[in-house]
Order: sequence, then C-alpha cells, then structure tokens
Amino acid sequence: MTSAKSRHQHGGAAGGGSGKTPGYVRIIGGEWRGRRLPVLDLPGLRPSGDRARETLFNWLQPCIHGAHCADLFAGTGALGLEAASRGAAEVTLVESAPPAMQALRGALTRLGGTAGARVRLEQSDALLWLATQAPRSLDIVFIDPPFDSGMDTRALELLARRDLVRPGGLVYVESARSAPPPHPGLGWELARDKVLGEVRMVLLRKLGS
Repeated sequence: MTSAKSRHQHGGAAGGGSGKTPGYVRIIGGEWRGRRLPVLDLPGLRPSGDRARETLFNWLQPCIHGAHCADLFAGTGALGLEAASRGAAEVTLVESAPPAMQALRGALTRLGGTAGARVRLEQSDALLWLATQAPRSLDIVFIDPPFDSGMDTRALELLARRDLVRPGGLVYVESARSAPPPHPGLGWELARDKVLGEVRMVLLRKLGS
C-alpha cells in the first residue's frame, strides 16, 4: 500500500469494499492468524478487506508455501504479511511513505519470532525498487496501488519487460471494479478475474518453463 507517492499505495476497502477505513485489519490465516495490523489515517490507504484476502489466498494456497513474494504498495502490509503467515519463504514489503514504514516496523516487532528473518522492509518507490531486481527472482507479486493512479499498469509493464517473475509465477492486481482487467502482454494468462464489492481482483500467471 504505499503512496503514489504520498497518496498511498495499498488498497482494498475493508471487506472488499465499503466505506470507512478501519483502525486495524487482522491477519486471517496461518501462523499469525488473528494478529492485528494498524491502519493509519493516510490519504489513499485502503487495506484489502477480509473477504478479498480470503478469496485471494484461496487462489494462492497451492503455491504460497516457500514462495518469494513482493508486496509493491505495501501500506499496512496486509497482503505481504498474510503471505508470510501462510508459509512464504521470503516477503519484501515495498512502501514509500515514512509513517506507513514506521508502522510496518512496529508490526514486525510485535509479530516477533521468525518475522524479521522472512519479511524484508524496503522504503522505496515501488517502480524504482523493481528496476533493481534480478530477472526471474519473484514467485508472487501483489500490486494494489491507489485506484486510478495508473501505477498498476506501470508496475506490470516493468515486471514483464525485466522478466522479474519466474515461469509459473503469479501477479495479483487489485483495482476499482470498473477497471478493465490488466494484462502485461504475451507470455501471460489471466488465471482469475473476480469483482467483489467495489474491487476488481485479477490474478495473472506467467507462462513458460
């Protein structure tokens, strides 16, 4: 979730789309099930809701264990930390807004245990961070920027152009329900496409071997 760039990059109105921003969201499965993550009162910060995350991680369940993941607009960290809770080997939370990054550091401290070893924090613009990554270094990528910012399209283009996702890897994009399904072009397939409340949930799969 972070800003684009101070308009905060992460999203999903709680529960898949309604109204008032909650004061916290809960991790809903895995090792840290039930643990709370604070939601700061920052412009554009939309933590992905419980229903959307439950749907998404049902989709990802066969491949989340041992995966290398990146949550590009991390905000509360709801998507990336859910992935770590459910067995991802490594999760990078990329967030540009200092207040959100401070909250993420606090969340990792409170989670304790192996959280610090498996979750990395990167205070950076998501696109600049992607430009530094090695080809085929990621298994799962979460893209949930502020709606209508255009950052989802730019991030997808960079992922595809730099070949950052391993064959068989997945990219999740969350956008406004009215947005057309994003697609990074040849070599990818649309694996899932669902509208939930005010949110469009799209899962893309990298083809190849």
